[in-house]
This record gives sequence, structure tokens and C-alpha cells, in this order.
Amino acid sequence: MDDLAQFALVAFTSILFLVDPVAVIPAYLAFTRTDSPSHRRRTASVACTVAGIALLIFAAAGDLILRAFGITLPAFRIAGGLILWLVAMDMLRAERTTQEGQPELTEGERKEDVALTPLAVPMLAGPGAMSTVMVLAAQARTPTHSAVIYASIAATMVISWATLRAADRLFTRIGQTGIRIATRLMGLLLAAIAVQFVLTGIRDAQLIPGSGAGG
Repeated sequence: MDDLAQFALVAFTSILFLVDPVAVIPAYLAFTRTDSPSHRRRTASVACTVAGIALLIFAAAGDLILRAFGITLPAFRIAGGLILWLVAMDMLRAERTTQEGQPELTEGERKEDVALTPLAVPMLAGPGAMSTVMVLAAQARTPTHSAVIYASIAATMVISWATLRAADRLFTRIGQTGIRIATRLMGLLLAAIAVQFVLTGIRDAQLIPGSGAGG
């Protein structure tokens, strides 16, 4: 049970921090500033639903994708950890260049419907989140572990939906500075998770002599 609880904590926090719905608030408000309240609610619902489906697909098919390309789990763990590290470094600078760039933001401001792109993908379900759910799914040892990953994705999307629905009030209360502080704190924790991914990948691949002996 302790192992399952730790796996659940790592899975949920990793996915939530990578999706980082709080950091999406400014872009969401900019994209929907001229929309009616009902259209804004629809945009939030569709974006979170599509992002959740995308992550669920990558989680369910992650092991098949790795096998199809002949990629070992340790190799993908190391690659995923490096991606997480880049995302974490962005978050520590209160930026999101690895999630979306200026072209996506500019396009989003011109589009009439931003729910699918860029809001759902790549802003909510970006490369970091996709690679992470694949790693987590590939290392799930039991159906319970797999269920934990799917539940973590669902919970993250519910939180994201609630965050976007309350975007106006949250932005008024915490402002841009509060969002940047929250993003930096999540980036610090995500950096530690990224390092752990890499260390686990190195250990499992036995790249360091004697690394496979201690467990």
C-alpha cells in the first residue's frame, strides 16, 4: 500500500504540474476576452475534455508505442526526465516556451475557436505531459497502478476545468505575480521528479557499474 500511495502521489503531482492550469489562465483570458460567458464555459469544457482524452490515449498506448519503435523503458525514462527538466527550467523562470511558443499564442488570439488548439493541445496536454503519462503507464506493474494513472489524468482535468471556469476570479485575486510564484514552486518540485526519472532510467539500464545490484 505504501508503494501504491507513493506511485499515486508521483503520478498525480507530475501530471498536474505539467498541465499547470494556473499558468494557462492569462492565455485563456486573452483568447476568450470577447466571448460570451456561455462560449467561454464551452471552451473550457471542450479543451479539458480533449486534453484528457489525448493524455489517456498516450497512457493506454504508451507501452505499444515503445515496443513498436523498439525503445526500452529505461531509455524513455531518461528521455522523459530530460524533457521534464527542460519544462521545469521554464517553469522556474515562469515561462512556458516548451509548452507553447509565441506563434501559438498569436494564432490563438486570432482564432474564433481555441478549445482544440492551442488550448487543449499543446497548452494543457503538451509534450511533457504526454511523455510522462507514457513513462508512468509503461512502469505500471498492476491494473491498480494503471487505474491510478487514469484517475490522476481525470482528476487533473477536473481541476483544470474548475481553474479555467474561475479564471477571472483567480486572476483578480492572485494576479500575474501570484501565477508566476505558483509556477516557480511547481517547477521546483517538477525538477526533482525529472532528476528521479533520469536516475531511475540510468539504474534500470545499468549504465553505471554496479547500479543494478542495490535495487
